[in-house]
Amino acid sequence: MFPKYFIIGAVNAAIAIALGAFGAHGLEDKLTQHYLDVFETGVRYHMYGALGLMLIALLDKAIQGSKHVRTGGRLLLTGIVIFSGSLYILAVTGFSKLGMITPIGGVAMLAGWVFVIAGAAKTR
Repeated sequence: MFPKYFIIGAVNAAIAIALGAFGAHGLEDKLTQHYLDVFETGVRYHMYGALGLMLIALLDKAIQGSKHVRTGGRLLLTGIVIFSGSLYILAVTGFSKLGMITPIGGVAMLAGWVFVIAGAAKTR
């Protein structure tokens, strides 16, 4: 898991930075303040998740593999895609029905962290 998820986290961090810059400079005249805020929320949680993936990869390496930690990483990645992705699309298109799936991504992120906590707690 270590190199793969660390790389996935680093790539996601770079994407979050690029999307943040795009939102701040490329969308400021095209979106309302509300939708700019929605886009920024997506970027913020995208970056949190990206950094989390890198930390999870390091933890998994340090404890020499944990099924719970790996599951947590997968759930966190799924949460990034669903949560941040739905917010990006919502902000750019205004398609408000996407707001119904955004919480699914948030729950996936929370569940991911619960699995990471469980995995870390099992390896005392």
